[in-house]
Amino acid sequence: MADVAVELVLRSTRVITPEGTRAASVAVADGKITAVLAHDAEVPAGARLEDFGDDVLLPGLVDTHVHVNDPGRTEWEGFWTATRAAAAGGITTILDMPLNSLPPTTTVDHLRTKQEVARAKAHVDVGFWGGALPDNVKDLRPLHDAGVYGFKCFLSPSGVEEFPELDQEQLATSLAEITGFGGLLIVHAEDPHHLDAAPVVPGPKYADFLASRPRDAENTAIGNLIAQARRLNARVHVLHLSSSDALPLIAAAKAEGVQITVESCPHYLTLTAEEVPDGASEFKCCPPIREAANQDLLWDALADGTIDCIVSDHSPSTADLKTSDFSTAWGGISSLQLGLPAIWTEARRRGRSLEDVVRWMSAAPAALAGLGQKGAIEAGRDADFAVLAPEETFTVDPAALHHRNQVTAYAGRTLHGVVKSTWLRGTQIADHGTPTEPTGLLLERQN
Repeated sequence: MADVAVELVLRSTRVITPEGTRAASVAVADGKITAVLAHDAEVPAGARLEDFGDDVLLPGLVDTHVHVNDPGRTEWEGFWTATRAAAAGGITTILDMPLNSLPPTTTVDHLRTKQEVARAKAHVDVGFWGGALPDNVKDLRPLHDAGVYGFKCFLSPSGVEEFPELDQEQLATSLAEITGFGGLLIVHAEDPHHLDAAPVVPGPKYADFLASRPRDAENTAIGNLIAQARRLNARVHVLHLSSSDALPLIAAAKAEGVQITVESCPHYLTLTAEEVPDGASEFKCCPPIREAANQDLLWDALADGTIDCIVSDHSPSTADLKTSDFSTAWGGISSLQLGLPAIWTEARRRGRSLEDVVRWMSAAPAALAGLGQKGAIEAGRDADFAVLAPEETFTVDPAALHHRNQVTAYAGRTLHGVVKSTWLRGTQIADHGTPTEPTGLLLERQN
């Protein structure tokens, strides 16, 4: 260790590495992890020691599903507020979704516009997804070459007119183009025909909203997506899975060798339909929060690898759009700052470990996006860390959140896991929930 130009040593009795949790000292130089050594390893002259005692040192989380909405809808969110919330919550890398900003990330020029807006505001590292629309097939390869991490599409209406959905023929065309250059398509998978056939009852009853987004809409769309991926040997990713009925389809496709990965989100894994109060549209999202029995099966699928990762789908809006009428309220849940403690609270209740949480919320999202420098505490990776006190609890106070709009389905909940600090490439970017000045970089796909 003394032979390496180490600038910083982070020490804990509980360091989560790919090989397991152990007492260790992590050496950092020039923003990179240079070694993971014994807990009592000598600290070189000139290096600073940060000893976290029994608090857990884990790799910074990677959230590949964040709607920042900047530029254009910055009253909903923005790069400054979203990345502050991420830093406070132990997240060190986010990937921004292409829609809800104006312009959407559907051309290289639009990507450059968004990057210029983000550059000086990023408290964490930020990468970008592109969008696949009915009329932008010609823009997909240029966006890929410009460094987006893949392409998002909807198979049903997105909720914003500037980002229309793909029908099955358009899906096939876009997917063939993306496969031709080795890209990834990430898909909001709900079938519009099932949605059109479902009853829409205006009003405050959550049961009515749940009936308007049936599981069959997800199941059918995922089945169709699997068929397209199989035919084209394409890489596809299912966004925000909520229907457990689709799990056998997905498991069979994976066993067959179809290149499909799947995410779910904290709200599907920690909240249940039975507990959503009528009129409480802070719980509204699409697809919806489903029943407790459904949630149990999602957790089983995380355990067996059918679901690969957990990401936030942070989709905020102004409070006035969260009306008490579930049929017209904006659909989206803000959880960027709270995802780690929310998931850890439920994981520990179910007998899962922090190592599992790190795999689902750091390693797997990093692998999905090809972020080889992120997602693990091992030599050669970026020195991105979160320090967590897993046994400590706190009660969610919306006023303490760094999201632009403090609307949250977690208000008043007591959660396990207090993020003590967050570190980006060896620099502390949040201390007990208070972010520092922005030091995040804009990331581009490297392969």
